[in-house]
Amino acid sequence: MVASCVFCRIVAGLAPADVVREWDDVIAIRPLDPVTPGHILVIPHTHVADVGEDAFVSTHTMACAAELAAVLPDANVITSKGRAATQTVAHLHLHVVPRTTGDHLPLPWTPQQQPAG
Repeated sequence: MVASCVFCRIVAGLAPADVVREWDDVIAIRPLDPVTPGHILVIPHTHVADVGEDAFVSTHTMACAAELAAVLPDANVITSKGRAATQTVAHLHLHVVPRTTGDHLPLPWTPQQQPAG
């Protein structure tokens, strides 16, 4: 556990979270500011900074996210690696984001987000 990491504190039960599901070594919670109804964060108990740090932890966490996404008709499953890629918490986490036609949620690489040029 990294004491300064909010996700480590949540996993250890030292910080509050709205837990959706738990596996032996992964937890799924509702984020404080969901981008769509049903948005969930999937977080490994093991502190790894990002998806590139530990392939086993990353793939296992993705498998758990896939279980949650499997019941949704449409969804994005997203993780980021590094600040330039919009990672704000240096603890691996995957977003399971339910989508609906016309929800107008742009992804970072969609035309809605591109600077005019």
